[in-house]
Formats: sequence, C-alpha cells, structure tokens
Amino acid sequence: MTMTVDSAVSGIDDRNNDAPKYLVALDVDGTLVDHDGVMSEGVREAARAVVDAGHHVIIATGRSLGALLPIVEMIGLRSGYGVCSNGGVTIRLDPALPLGYEVVDRVTFDPAPALNALRERIPGALFALEDSEGNFLATSRFQDASFGIEARGVDFQDLLDTEAVRVVVNSAEASTQEFADAIAAAGLQGVTYAIGWSAWLDIAAAGVTKASALEILRGTLQIDPSLTVAVGDGSNDIEMLRWAGRGVAMGQADEEIKAVADETAASVYDDGAATVLRSLL
Repeated sequence: MTMTVDSAVSGIDDRNNDAPKYLVALDVDGTLVDHDGVMSEGVREAARAVVDAGHHVIIATGRSLGALLPIVEMIGLRSGYGVCSNGGVTIRLDPALPLGYEVVDRVTFDPAPALNALRERIPGALFALEDSEGNFLATSRFQDASFGIEARGVDFQDLLDTEAVRVVVNSAEASTQEFADAIAAAGLQGVTYAIGWSAWLDIAAAGVTKASALEILRGTLQIDPSLTVAVGDGSNDIEMLRWAGRGVAMGQADEEIKAVADETAASVYDDGAATVLRSLL
C-alpha cells in the first residue's frame, strides 16, 4: 500500500523497499493511549514512522468505528485496514473514498439470550448495543467514549429485538470480582466475550475476536505469519497476542495477558508501544 506520511523519527531510512513488511496490529486503550485517552508524542512519532515505512499497520480495538477513526488520524494512517468492535467490524481506509473509509465486514448476532441471562444475574446493570448499521442503543442513558457516537435511549426490550455487532454491559454497583462471578454464573453460550479491567463486559458473535478479523486481513494482504506483530494489554487481546508471530503484552497488563505473549514491553505510561514499533524500523 502507498503511504504519504513523513516519518517523525530521524535517522531511519524508512524507505528501504528490500526490508520485510510486517502486519502490525495495535490495540488502542492501554497500548497507544493511556487510560485518560492521551497518546504521547513518542508513541505518535513511532507509529507514524512505521506507517511511513510501508508496514501494514492495523488498529485493532474494542472501540466502535467512531472512536477508532480519531486514532487512525493521529498516527497518519490513510490507507489500509482497521478492526473495531473487537473484530465485529472491519474497515478499509482509502483517501479516495467519500468518507476516507468503507465498512467491508460486519458480523452480527442475536443478543437476546445473553442479555436476558445477564439481566437476571446483574441487577441494575447498564446495557448498550451496536446494531448492524453502526448505531448505538442503550438503557438508562448509558454513554461511553468507546461508542464513538451518542447512544439513543431505548427500553430493554428494544435491545432484545435488535441484531447486534457489539453488546456492552457495565455495572456501577458490582465490584470487578462480583461482576466476573456473575458473568461466569450466567453461562453465556453462542457468543464471544471479554471482561474489562473494571465491571465492564464486551460481547461479540461466537468466534469473533480481533484475531479472527486480523487473520482474514493477513490472508488478504498475503503476509507470512512470521511477519505478524500484535501489541495489547487487555483480556480482549489474548487471542490476538496468541495469533501473532510476535505477541507483545504491555507492561501494566495482568499476568494472564503476559503469560500468552512472547514478550512484555514497558507500560503505556513509559511508551512501551513506541519501543516495540521502533524495533520494526
């Protein structure tokens, strides 16, 4: 693919066409940005340099499309692909397109069984749903920056009747452990889910993860598995880190995340992602 962003890292010949081109999958929250949503200049410069070098940089995030696009812009990524909604949505970036991107894949599922099971186990929980058109529906005025757009308030029954790409469950009342125990007790079937670092749950269609979407793109781009790199810090990154030829866990990640990775970088507050990215140049 053709990149036009100038490298911000000096002293690197990033136009060496003989060097191997990697597929680099990057988580966002806790990897490219800290938990306040801030991307350091060091991470931004390193990411732009890898883009400019012609590597296939793919943002792979649990965020929905509207919250993915600002990250793409920050690192100067204009062509290629992006994975959002934990693998439920894949986009193709192309500056020639009217919006600069198009959705090339959306994987939907029936959320009703999971929603009913969780409502019984987590009283007072907040629910939100990304539908097949990219809209967000939510109960109890539930809003979050990861949605990328403002959610429309609906009744719980409306969620049950809507095909979903992504379902989000949050509880302000339960502790993280209580929340995890309730989810385990719910016995969710026919879906893929990941528990966040707080009382937060993301649900996608069965078998859909960041890794499943990335594997499709790897085949499309004809990248050898040995040239795949992934960096992440959360439970929704486990499959992606296992999938990559070089899986890197961020330094602040839980031990279960580090255990599946090939190596551990410095924390997000020490620009761990930047160090990994520079190693590819």
